Amino acid sequence: MTDELDDTTEDRELLSDRIRNALEDEIATGKLEAGAALDEQQLADRFGASRTPVREALRQLAANGLVEVRARRGVVVARMTPERIMDMFETVAEIEAMCVRLATYRMTPLERSHLIELHDSSEAIVKKGDFDAYDTFNRAFHEAIYHATHNSFLAEQAIAIHNRLMAFRRAQLQQEQRLDRSRVEHEAIMEAIAEGDGELASRRMRAHMLNAATALRRFIEANKLT
Repeated sequence: MTDELDDTTEDRELLSDRIRNALEDEIATGKLEAGAALDEQQLADRFGASRTPVREALRQLAANGLVEVRARRGVVVARMTPERIMDMFETVAEIEAMCVRLATYRMTPLERSHLIELHDSSEAIVKKGDFDAYDTFNRAFHEAIYHATHNSFLAEQAIAIHNRLMAFRRAQLQQEQRLDRSRVEHEAIMEAIAEGDGELASRRMRAHMLNAATALRRFIEANKLT
């Protein structure tokens, strides 16, 4: 009985993730415009799910600032202007740069080995052009760097702002050749870490994030997100 319950819970969580990813992509591309109402039952019918995974997906979207809960209107898509998104990317670029600088000097051999393994695993993902798999890898890669700072407060703040930008970080990966370029940029960061040069790793990480912001801006313009 317990195993069946666990399987059901796991399936529900996976479905919730798929619903969240689909809604994130639609918000990022502007298919779901600011102020659009998101009805639990309609979404459940659309995705062939119960209301429970839909409710969890909406909860995660709200936590990341992509939707808002309003009196008498329920859940609606939050307004995120391109300018606001670019400001957030500029901020996260500085935080990520700080994280990789500290991580370069503080990470343990085991943490460095884990980061290398993560990076190596992305080669096959890029060859397949699997955006979802790369998005999952990318989150793990950056979070490994956050934790390698051995500054729990900084790691918590980095993860929080990463989550706020999750949908838009996913979106920019869909720009032409962005997967390949992202991996090349990761490679340059890894080389700086291997050399023990935190300042160089920091500069390369900042450039990596600003390149992602540029790719996102092009993606926004192509999809006419306003």
